[in-house]
Amino acid sequence: MSSSEEAKAWQVGIWDRKSQNYLQETDKRFAPVVEQVLDRSDLETGQSVLDLGTGTGSVAIEAARIVGEGGDVTGLDISADMLAVAEGRLMDEINLVFRLGSAEEIPAVDGSFHVVLASLSMMYVIDRAAAAREIARVLRPGGRFVAAVWAGPDDCDIVKFQTAAGAFAPKPPVEGVGPGSLADVLPFQAQLLDAGIDTEVETEELGFDYDTFELAWEVLSAVTTANLEPERVEEAKRAVQAAMWPNGEGPLHFRNVTQFIVGNKS
Repeated sequence: MSSSEEAKAWQVGIWDRKSQNYLQETDKRFAPVVEQVLDRSDLETGQSVLDLGTGTGSVAIEAARIVGEGGDVTGLDISADMLAVAEGRLMDEINLVFRLGSAEEIPAVDGSFHVVLASLSMMYVIDRAAAAREIARVLRPGGRFVAAVWAGPDDCDIVKFQTAAGAFAPKPPVEGVGPGSLADVLPFQAQLLDAGIDTEVETEELGFDYDTFELAWEVLSAVTTANLEPERVEEAKRAVQAAMWPNGEGPLHFRNVTQFIVGNKS
């Protein structure tokens, strides 16, 4: 198995394990991010839309309702388990399909989409230069791109939590991938510009709550602790709790500065 194949398998394993948990606990907390992505997308009826890293389908489902029957939406993800959960949420969205695939190799012909959306997924893309080229390829001239990514750990509590937890686990098979990997968005913006997409960054402070540390650990830790040895779990939990829960337990509000990369293809 090549290094890129190993890295992809590692990613798929993480998201496959999180699919039900994501639907039950994460979707509702990330709803403000989804809303902001859609607000910036300027979607219109009749448009064709691609949702990269669709996960459980929250962005794609809402986009399908906005573009209406005359439009169409494709939700793309590397995790078959996530896609199964997304398909289970479908009701009457006849203009929406979910497909297995990656941002580095989008299964669509040139100029297929008016809009490409990526809500909290670009941080996990292994080859972002390839993804930038693919996004530009499948966008129509003048097409819009909107992505949401977290800021760094000083401004984003979810990144602080997951980075602290991940410090106890073996290094993942690929560097530069994970919750805080696009805290500095300039390199990715340069890759997009090279591909023909000129972008700006808009920032919003968004947040959500957890009632207990144990719930937060259950929901959030797997992203960066997939290979954590069982004997180190309690050590990692104590360290994260000490760093983030000043009173040891109880509810905590996560402050999450979110960066929105917004632009159009020339």
